[in-house]
Amino acid sequence: MNDIDKNASTIGMGGHLGPTTSEEGYRQKMKQRQQVQRKRLEERRKEKGLVILFFGNGKGKTTAALGMALRTLGHGDRVAIVQYIKGGWEPGEAKALRLFGESLNWHALGEGFTWETQDRVRDKKLVANAWQQSLIYLQNKTHKLVILDEINVAIKLGYLALEDVIEGLYSKPSMKHVVLTGRGAPKELIDQADLVTEMKLVHHPFREQGIKAQTGIEF
Repeated sequence: MNDIDKNASTIGMGGHLGPTTSEEGYRQKMKQRQQVQRKRLEERRKEKGLVILFFGNGKGKTTAALGMALRTLGHGDRVAIVQYIKGGWEPGEAKALRLFGESLNWHALGEGFTWETQDRVRDKKLVANAWQQSLIYLQNKTHKLVILDEINVAIKLGYLALEDVIEGLYSKPSMKHVVLTGRGAPKELIDQADLVTEMKLVHHPFREQGIKAQTGIEF
């Protein structure tokens, strides 16, 4: 059997390479893929500021947003983070990111979980203050990335009008990126966003094993 026959025999219905593909066949396949990827990149030269949404019941929404913050800071651009609802404690990320000094503006403008505060009027006022601070960062030209952490929760609870949030997103400079996180994202926001990732819960040690929230994992 020659190399072509061997290669054909190891490619499944989906076009994937099998484990017995010859080295020459593998190189040919990767060369074809390289050409396809280069063509895709050439066709995608447009840049724009993105609206990015991380939502869902799974863990990792804020973590993903902060990963983007770290990446942006690493490129020498400024980042602003406004946390809704959260604020009853200082997370490890806030301590670590202080190293970036004035390149990062971090505002934790809540007082913790709503079942802990038990004061809807005060929570609503804090959210209103957080939104006004968010608008400053959304509309200026100094910050490349703005993260609105747990804003989806504030919208879901009725503390913040969805229409105001969408209008605020439209008011940003064209090259500014915005990340919105939190459970319960409304469909209208999902439709407006450029990049949407849903975090799905499969297992969680807090619920299933009775393991408490731990430093470095949850905060």
